[in-house]
Amino acid sequence: MAIDAATVRKVAKLARIAQAEDRLEPLAHELSGILDWIEMLNEVDTDGVEPMTSVVHQGLPMREDVVTDGGAPERVLANAPRAAKDFFVVPKVVE
Repeated sequence: MAIDAATVRKVAKLARIAQAEDRLEPLAHELSGILDWIEMLNEVDTDGVEPMTSVVHQGLPMREDVVTDGGAPERVLANAPRAAKDFFVVPKVVE
């Protein structure tokens, strides 16, 4: 896919990136090369290849989902500027 200087100018304007006129043609050539390389990746046969999140196959660590009281509310609230009945007190933000 070939990109011309006019396309680079338009994209630069939309992205609000200032580019000098003498820089547009070399940038168009670079971007065309990148897009050509990306098009080459479309030629790779990926049928039967599962998507992977890591190169090492491993399961995600799971823990039992247990509801707790949070441990020790007095320790959690020890550094709070204000607390009442095991809750943080914050300024009202909605009238």
